[in-house]
Amino acid sequence: MGINLKPIDIVDDITQEEFIEKYLKPRKPVVIKNMARKWPAYQKWTMEYMKEVVGDVEVPLYDSSKADPAAPINASAAKMKFTDYVDLIQREPTDLRIFFFDPIKHAKKLLKDYISPKDLMGGFLDKYPSMFFGGKGSVTFLHYDIDMAHIFHTHFNGRKHVLLFDYKWKERLYKIPYATYALEDYDIENPDFTKFPALDGVEGIECFLEHGDTLFMPTGWWHWMKYLDGSFSISLRAWDKSWAVKAHSLWNLTVQRKFDDIMKKNFKKKYMDWKEKGAIKRAEIALKKGLPK
Repeated sequence: MGINLKPIDIVDDITQEEFIEKYLKPRKPVVIKNMARKWPAYQKWTMEYMKEVVGDVEVPLYDSSKADPAAPINASAAKMKFTDYVDLIQREPTDLRIFFFDPIKHAKKLLKDYISPKDLMGGFLDKYPSMFFGGKGSVTFLHYDIDMAHIFHTHFNGRKHVLLFDYKWKERLYKIPYATYALEDYDIENPDFTKFPALDGVEGIECFLEHGDTLFMPTGWWHWMKYLDGSFSISLRAWDKSWAVKAHSLWNLTVQRKFDDIMKKNFKKKYMDWKEKGAIKRAEIALKKGLPK
């Protein structure tokens, strides 16, 4: 059977009423083509403009290798001047990405270049929204966001391949215990169903983002992303109204994260091995039970 991927809904524009009824309430992803075309960023945010406004700030870079349990949490694979990194991703493929650095903090004029979609919903969070840069071929591993926010993810200067999975599939995706990411030993683009049988039959959504496309990812949706060109994105985050979702977010950000950090620090590889075995065991149980139903 394999993984069952359906194409994402795509709209040019959308009213608040239609957005709420079709996508926000049922928590269903959608791509909005024209939202960012109303932003100054649609024309201004070229690679050269980013280099000009952010400058030679040194940035941490992350690659696609499996996390080393003995390394410090969020340890970078390399460091580079921002301008040199942008030159690199324009020049050649690389798996190096920026995702723990926020260019807007170093170039606050960028805040004037986008518009939060408050005409669609409220609850937007960030004073400085997250930005993500990647080289051609670089991959963001399969995960869901720890704060359980709704996300409006707008892409610039290239293409990005995105796979999305509803939160209910978490066990079948080999979710790591006490974490918000999946087992890193399989390739979600081309999984080995013999080694990872729980993936067989998982249902998801596939989309391809181009310059100016905005992807709405509802709270809790798992996502995997691959940069098809050296390019970048901005994510605007908004709270879900559900107190249950807010409580889940608080648990993730405090109790779960703190416990996981302590266990990693003290037990390193032994703890990570236990978590990976737990992910496999839970996936096998979910498959036998035919979950989710």
